[in-house]
Amino acid sequence: MAVCEVCNNDYEMSFEVRAQGAVHVFDSIECAAQRMAPTCENCQCRILGHGLQGDGQFFCCAHCARQQGFSQLVDHA
Repeated sequence: MAVCEVCNNDYEMSFEVRAQGAVHVFDSIECAAQRMAPTCENCQCRILGHGLQGDGQFFCCAHCARQQGFSQLVDHA
C-alpha cells in the first residue's frame, strides 16, 4: 500500500502519476486533480479539460481569458 500525497490516506489501490521527472502517489482522481491540475487565473477553478493558455497563464474557458485581457483566445468546438 502507498500513502496519498494529498490526503495521506494509506490505500491498497493507490496509483502513481509520473510527470516532469517526478513520481506522485494518489488514492483518487480527485486528489490527483487537486495536486496536478492547473488553476484558472480568473475564476480559480481547477482546469480538468483542455483549457486555454496565454502568455504563460492558464484559463478554463475563453470567457475567463477575455476577463483577463486575452481577447484572441477562443474555446475549441
